Amino acid sequence: MSDRPRKSGTTITDSRTSTATIGDPPAQPSSRVRVWAVVGAAVLLLELYVWTRWVTGPYFERVPTGPSEPPLYMKIPLIANAVVVCVGLPIAIWWFLIRPWVRERRITLDGMLLLSMGLMSFQDPILNYFNTWCTYNSWLFNRGAWTPYIPGWVSPDKPGAMVPEPVLTNLPGYTAGVLVITILGCWVMRKIKSRWPSLSNLRLIMITFAIVFVFDFVMEALILLPMGLYTYPGAIQAVSFNAGTYYQWPIYEGVLWGGVQTALCSLRFFTDDRGRTVVERGLDSVRGGFATQQFTRFLAIFGAVSACFFLLYNVPVQWFAMHADPWPADVMERSYFVNGICGEGTDVPCPDPNLPMPSRESGYIDLNGKLIMPDGAQVPDAVPLRQGE
Repeated sequence: MSDRPRKSGTTITDSRTSTATIGDPPAQPSSRVRVWAVVGAAVLLLELYVWTRWVTGPYFERVPTGPSEPPLYMKIPLIANAVVVCVGLPIAIWWFLIRPWVRERRITLDGMLLLSMGLMSFQDPILNYFNTWCTYNSWLFNRGAWTPYIPGWVSPDKPGAMVPEPVLTNLPGYTAGVLVITILGCWVMRKIKSRWPSLSNLRLIMITFAIVFVFDFVMEALILLPMGLYTYPGAIQAVSFNAGTYYQWPIYEGVLWGGVQTALCSLRFFTDDRGRTVVERGLDSVRGGFATQQFTRFLAIFGAVSACFFLLYNVPVQWFAMHADPWPADVMERSYFVNGICGEGTDVPCPDPNLPMPSRESGYIDLNGKLIMPDGAQVPDAVPLRQGE
């Protein structure tokens, strides 16, 4: 049978396209790609501004390890992990970015996802926005963190005494690691869809979420946390695996990151016949030539990737951070996790729900229970109430 369009009355039907009626006004091009590109551009400008202030400011300073020394069972896997991700990054850049460009003279979807996920690492420390409940191992190479320059940042930070961001581990990890996991997740989704062709998209997404949750449990609770890459000292212990230890894993971490990873897998999996994601709708209507279209496409994809992390993780995790439990002794006795933020060697107690939650500009209760006000500040006077009218 010929697959040429078949004419019937006033309607042209094509087996490869949708049905259209002669005489109808042409469909308006979608502006979705432009909306997402604006989101991506705004986030990119914010990141460039914050990172520029960080590398040129006083917080671009190493957070020292302190008197505690990580045990050998931590050092070996930490070094191995850093080597693997640092070696893997240039390989990923070649495979997903340079190689397709040389062959096809364009950046593929995976190449744009690679760049987007690398830039997504900017959001990694935002989980501590209101309260410090997650810390990295300062034994790893670090130059502090850019958190004090994030607009509205609340948690108290000082140069050399803050939660450090191990950039040589995290940047390659987000760039190549998250992309590889996303590609693996899409492979699993294809296998599931091939096995059960009638499975709805919603059920496919739910099954993917369950698989990602288990994967995150294995990766974090059984590997990354025990090897000392980071710790969740403020985790709610009633819903944590290995509660009370430096490697406790809150179950809601698996739920929240599972949501992010599932969203990233879905973004890559559900594409049209041209390999375009849902946020690229209307790309053909973007004027300015091939380069403009590709840059708009990248900004839209980056905007969507950033939204996945921000809306599905960093926004809801703030509730858990505001209801954090006291830090376990197993964390507070290890200076490479405490990072000079609190505890021995300072006059600041580690975060505890029985104490007021300090901010960058507020005073705090010291280890002796005394209120310490910022320099030049004092407790506000009570204003007498009006009597009568």
